[in-house]
Amino acid sequence: MSLTPTDRAAGLQETARALAAGEVTARALVERTLARIEASQDTLNAFRIVRAEAALAEADAADRARATGDRRPLLGVPLAVKDDMDVAGEPTAFGCPGPFPPVAEDGEAVRRLRAAGAIVVGKTNTCELGQWPFTEGPAFGATRNPWHPGHTPGGSSGGSAAAVAAGLVPAALGSDGAGSVRIPAAWTGLVGIKPQRGRISTWPRGESFHGVTVNGTLARTVADAALLLDAASGNHRDDPHRPAPIGALDAVGRDPGRLRIALALKPPFTALPARLHPEIRARVTQLAQTLAGLGHDVTVADPPYGQIGLTFMPRATAGIAERVREVPAPGLLDKRTRDAARLGRLLGGAALRAARRAEPALHRRIGRFFTGYDVALAPTTAIPPPQIGAILGLGGTATNRAIVAACPYAWPWNVLGWPGVNVPAGFTGDGLPVGAQLLGPAGSEPLLISLAAQVEAELRWHERWPGAGISSDSPAV
Repeated sequence: MSLTPTDRAAGLQETARALAAGEVTARALVERTLARIEASQDTLNAFRIVRAEAALAEADAADRARATGDRRPLLGVPLAVKDDMDVAGEPTAFGCPGPFPPVAEDGEAVRRLRAAGAIVVGKTNTCELGQWPFTEGPAFGATRNPWHPGHTPGGSSGGSAAAVAAGLVPAALGSDGAGSVRIPAAWTGLVGIKPQRGRISTWPRGESFHGVTVNGTLARTVADAALLLDAASGNHRDDPHRPAPIGALDAVGRDPGRLRIALALKPPFTALPARLHPEIRARVTQLAQTLAGLGHDVTVADPPYGQIGLTFMPRATAGIAERVREVPAPGLLDKRTRDAARLGRLLGGAALRAARRAEPALHRRIGRFFTGYDVALAPTTAIPPPQIGAILGLGGTATNRAIVAACPYAWPWNVLGWPGVNVPAGFTGDGLPVGAQLLGPAGSEPLLISLAAQVEAELRWHERWPGAGISSDSPAV
């Protein structure tokens, strides 16, 4: 599938501006969005659920509201959310097969998007319970990368990433439990913000996967990702994590100042081998040189991760065990999912409690690293996006080896609960997108966003589209 500029959604800011100026109606925008989704579904397969009738009704309501003076920031803007988020009246299957019932209420993040006026046109594909960095499964097939349809867009927020990268929607929500926003952002040429734990509520779960999973944003530009972050941010009254509010969009035009940046190329220790692909090393190193050219002090240095991996597995697998208990037809799940749930039941007691107790010490140790550096720059993945099916049919041990080999860099920040931003880092010789992540300590989203925006102004990655090369043409709203 190759969309021309006039077939693609404009960015989030531009779409909101055009609606506010009366240049387009919400009805027309949603009709075009639904047409793009329908035309792409047989090839791209980004969506699990398309809310065509409901979205059109909501668009008409948005147009009526605007006519009466309603000026909410995203009024009438069509967006997508990952299928681990509750949308009232729709099932939340989270990549799993089986007869899931519709949920009664929006999750808090979706509720906040609607409160800002946005229209959720659909729910995007994800692998079973978000476990793997690819978006394939028996429940929905394979979601494909708009840059190279023979390759995965990554995961587990692969459907959201594919939808935004192809220009089906201007932005989308995903979730990130081990890189699941940042990895597909890297492999589809997007900006992906994993915010501080609690910044975007995961309610009706106060903590998702025992705190390692947070909700985040995917967009083509830093400003669009920041605008969506502002709209979705906030807490349910019962949320256990409630970070102080920030103004993400306000940070976009702010000079980050001269920063001390650590170029961290060494992956954290894992029991399985991981090696950085030479083309990704070259692209990330080139990005470091761009940062140095912008006036920042860049030094090769790695955060003191230590044995942080020992604290990830109990939290992740215990979360899988809890989710599997809620699945209406667990016998239909991938054997690897059932095995992970079995491990989670074993680790869900003393090992889980020990993993949670270790987090403050990790904060202190890795936090000391950020007394000498302001930001860490690391690869988002170790390899370019794999081909469709490369991981799907593997056994459990082979899958774990493949995941560690592909994506060893992202998950420590999920244990810490701290923010990270993927920025596009260019392409391999085969034209496959790769990314780099800007990482910071607790509450550092404004700094990371301002730095990402500075780099974007230099590299202008948002001007390149799948199948279209470099173009100054503006997509139609």
